[in-house]
Amino acid sequence: MNQRALGAVFCCLLVCSCHPAPPDPTATSTPGARAPFSDYRSEAPGNTHKITVLDLPPPYATKSYGNGPTIVARPPGLVPLAPPGFRVTLFAENLGMPRVIRTAPNGDIFVAESGAGRIRVFRGVKPDGSPEQSANFASQINHPYGIAFYPPGPDPQWLYVGATDAILRFSYHNGDLQASGPPQHLADLPHGGGHWTRDLRFSADGKTLYAAVGSASNSDDPDTSPAETNRAAILAFDPDGSHQRIYAWGIRNPSGIAIDPQTGELWCVTNERDGMGDDLVPDYVTSVRAGGFYGWPWWYLGPHQDPKFAGKHPELLSQVIVPEVLLQPHDAPLQLAFYDGRQFPDVYQGDIFVTSHGSWNRSVRTGYELIRIPRHHSPTASGEYEDFLTGFVLPSGEVWGRPVGVTTASDGSLLVTEDASNTIWRVQYVGTGR
Repeated sequence: MNQRALGAVFCCLLVCSCHPAPPDPTATSTPGARAPFSDYRSEAPGNTHKITVLDLPPPYATKSYGNGPTIVARPPGLVPLAPPGFRVTLFAENLGMPRVIRTAPNGDIFVAESGAGRIRVFRGVKPDGSPEQSANFASQINHPYGIAFYPPGPDPQWLYVGATDAILRFSYHNGDLQASGPPQHLADLPHGGGHWTRDLRFSADGKTLYAAVGSASNSDDPDTSPAETNRAAILAFDPDGSHQRIYAWGIRNPSGIAIDPQTGELWCVTNERDGMGDDLVPDYVTSVRAGGFYGWPWWYLGPHQDPKFAGKHPELLSQVIVPEVLLQPHDAPLQLAFYDGRQFPDVYQGDIFVTSHGSWNRSVRTGYELIRIPRHHSPTASGEYEDFLTGFVLPSGEVWGRPVGVTTASDGSLLVTEDASNTIWRVQYVGTGR
């Protein structure tokens, strides 16, 4: 199977969990969405958006569309668009469905090529912007996704990988380009259909390993569906894989998790449920509270009950946490990174960058971009976000790029993976005078 076909298969595994109406052939010529909701036609670097719970329409205000992207080759010479002062260049291409990307303490770049079943490592940057070295660190992994170094700090001894069904770890020391032996199997993870991504992060003190596990369905009731056991949750483990417990729950698909380097808080991005119309339910970015309940599947975004479960679990109503940042419904955010480099202007310090893989369950597609959440040098987020890296959707509505992973490189640039054309892009700040 070629890389494009692999990408289509895994994309379907990630998002296709309900059976919406057929696509509307006139959708791309329809009027723009009513503010604060929007679609790809109004995305441009620097544009600001803010959605609140007061903006939510009633369930089924519009019908549910099946409008998956038509993937095409990237037009020659086309690069993503960024705000003034930023330069975007191609870092790597011809990869095997690149997804999570992490920067090792020594500056090497590790990438989970989920479609190829391997972990790739890149080192250095040539004058043309491509890596100086590339190597396969490990292969024959069952859909690798999450990558984490342990212990936190400058001298890790292990590289952890979140396969779709297990937590693995490889012996690792700074500078290793290839695993010195087979992985240790530390723990099984819930799997078997539905959302397959398994992101990993360590707490700032290194005492807790977090594993994000998405739901097995769009909105099956865990009360009656055994397949949802320990899913739609962020699980916690001791570093050796023991002492599994639920850290937070009711999170339909927390595909990306990260630790705020300023506060040590855990954050996640979440793909909310489909099938309730164009503008429900907003995806979101949020800090994650220990023991916190985020609604799925009975509730969403505070005191809003899913009509399919009317009257169920009234005792949970007061417990549903409202996330800090609501994104466009069906955006499909997959990863996030806190900017802690020194290359971008100071105003970006501590901001959150989020990849949006893009919609399929919407009449006019939305997402397909890199988002910036400004935090104004505070540890909180006030709800607004900006389009930062756009242009992955052509004016025709066809798609050549679907952002997935993002990391801050050691030189302060951002590296962004996308799995439609299987590339990695480098975003540098060069100043508005250049």
